[in-house]
Amino acid sequence: MLTGATPRTGPQASIVFSGCAMMGAAAGQKPSDHGHAHAARRREVVVNGKRVKTVDVHAHCCVPAAMAVIDHPLEAPGLLMADTSVRLAAMDSQGIDVEALSINPYWYRAERDAAAELIRIQNETLVEFCAANPERFVAYATAALQHPDLAAEQVEHAVKKLGFRGVSVGGSVDGQELADPKFYPFWKKCEELDVLVFMHPTGTRELEPSGRLGGSGLLTNTIGNPLETTIALSHLIFEGMLDRFPGLKICAAHGGGFLPSYANRSDAVIRTFPNRVGPLPKKDPTAYLKEGQLFFDTIVFTPEALRHLIAETGPGQIMIGTDYPFPWTSAEVDLVLNTPGLSDEERIAILGGTAVRLLGIS
Repeated sequence: MLTGATPRTGPQASIVFSGCAMMGAAAGQKPSDHGHAHAARRREVVVNGKRVKTVDVHAHCCVPAAMAVIDHPLEAPGLLMADTSVRLAAMDSQGIDVEALSINPYWYRAERDAAAELIRIQNETLVEFCAANPERFVAYATAALQHPDLAAEQVEHAVKKLGFRGVSVGGSVDGQELADPKFYPFWKKCEELDVLVFMHPTGTRELEPSGRLGGSGLLTNTIGNPLETTIALSHLIFEGMLDRFPGLKICAAHGGGFLPSYANRSDAVIRTFPNRVGPLPKKDPTAYLKEGQLFFDTIVFTPEALRHLIAETGPGQIMIGTDYPFPWTSAEVDLVLNTPGLSDEERIAILGGTAVRLLGIS
């Protein structure tokens, strides 16, 4: 959570919530309704008579002033939020009390000075925005991982000076794996500061020239995004990074990609090819999904898929995510409420309790 921040005005204090014409429909609003979007009644989520604070750990935004530092274009038709009425209407309709805002990294090729300025603008703007809307928004800090020592400094400043309780990263850094030892200074600082790291994929661009993800189905996103998360998590386990930094807490977007659905193969490869795996992790790979280092959002679409994810990881490892403003899903609260086999306490934890604890939300 962001604390102690004072709102400021000026060009840096604007945020674009990137989306498209479908966003109004996803929020239950027609485009012509936007001026009155926040008039709708706010949905309150109740579990067994108890009002539950719900937290969406996967919601997107971007900061135009930061993007301008490296002339990065807006990658999707934008919805400029001069006010927050449309987004709040969507949150109210879905029963989301708090959104944790993240920015997908577009700056991992920027030179050091440009990256430093971009991140400064970005993080300060996020602070200002959340301070102006403290009951509804928190944010993940951003960092220039391509310069690991700088990234470590940025995280320390973000936590100690700006009040962030989380930081967002991509699933790789310009083709380099997050498990690469060059990133140890960053991971060490995240562990030291006890911040939640939200990991969102940037796709598997290295496959695109082959054409394997071409054709119909938008496979660069449909398969490519969860595939990158699967690769990243597998390297973090097998390269020993999670063993080196046992206090790390990482939340993997999109239900952790494909890894939780087939993680037992990662256990089996150690038995099948013990001489080809490399240095063995301290535990079976499936154990890392369950023991408090790895967390996952609920973007798996069906109660059966969520039931399976929980069976493989545990209810304490799951937090709701909507991917707003992209309309992959708008019913994550109902997904949790409708998933069979959960106790009231487990539903409360998934809906918001775990996120409240990890992000320091009051």
